[in-house]
Amino acid sequence: MKFAICGSIATDHLMTYQGRFADSLVPEELHKISVSFLVEDLQVRRGGIAANVAFGMAKLGHQPVLVGAVGEDFAAYESWLRRHGVDCDHLLVSEVRHTARFIVNTDEDMAQIASFYAGAMSEARNIELGPILDQVGGLELVLISPDDPQAMLRHSAECRSRGLSFAADPSQQLAFMDGASIRRLVDGASYLFTNDYEAALTESKTGWDSAEILRRVGTRVITKGKDGCSVVSAHAEQIDVAAAGPVTKVDPTGVGDGFRAGFLSGLAWGLSHERCAQLGSTVSSYVLATVGTQEYDFDRGAFLGRLRDCYGSAAAEEVEPHLGRDR
Repeated sequence: MKFAICGSIATDHLMTYQGRFADSLVPEELHKISVSFLVEDLQVRRGGIAANVAFGMAKLGHQPVLVGAVGEDFAAYESWLRRHGVDCDHLLVSEVRHTARFIVNTDEDMAQIASFYAGAMSEARNIELGPILDQVGGLELVLISPDDPQAMLRHSAECRSRGLSFAADPSQQLAFMDGASIRRLVDGASYLFTNDYEAALTESKTGWDSAEILRRVGTRVITKGKDGCSVVSAHAEQIDVAAAGPVTKVDPTGVGDGFRAGFLSGLAWGLSHERCAQLGSTVSSYVLATVGTQEYDFDRGAFLGRLRDCYGSAAAEEVEPHLGRDR
């Protein structure tokens, strides 16, 4: 059985500002903001949340099914993903739009200002999961990550109607979706991924408190940056896992995607939620120390060594039999 990773596929334009955005922002004048930041570095990298998660899972030895919409300019990027073990056979290729673009500027405090051009991603609403399900011989879990909002709602509705287990990861799209749409997206999910701010925003927009959300979803996975993460289920004690470290912070772009890749890999191996969170935190530490969301690298021994250093020998010993060959 396989995992399908649905969501954005994009090219990232990553810029670095040697200063603090906060020093140039006047709170009482934000309604008429007009400011420019002189950047000293520009990196053009492969990205998009679904592609980042799929890449991370492939690095750990899985062959995730990538589901999303791309442009005809995607050929080189597709070759990269295939070489690293990602199943790209089920992508929708737009005839009229370019692959999405993500443009972000990061300051010395790791604060970010970003823009996103949807491009071909807007056609993801035309993707049906049923034919993919038939072609791959079944899906164990579908991750619904940020994408065209109509695509996200279609995928979650189809998962419910087909009895497919799914994980909801609304992330950046929480800002654009209204409460009714968010409720439709997450209701019935086996897992709900958010960071701590997004967790509060989800409750605010849906009108559901934390107890009600846990009645609607199986498990909440809440990342907290340097403070690690929490895994909360209705019928189990909360699990808190510290962030993997210490690591040199280079660029935070894609750190959450790396976490999801590790967490989902643990689920695919049948590991406990604690181990899944430890795996996620370990993968995210590699992303944080690298410019580019898919430029990090590790070999099997190094990964197990970092896992052991951060979470103990028992964690490494439990993961070792599952960890795939180096890619």
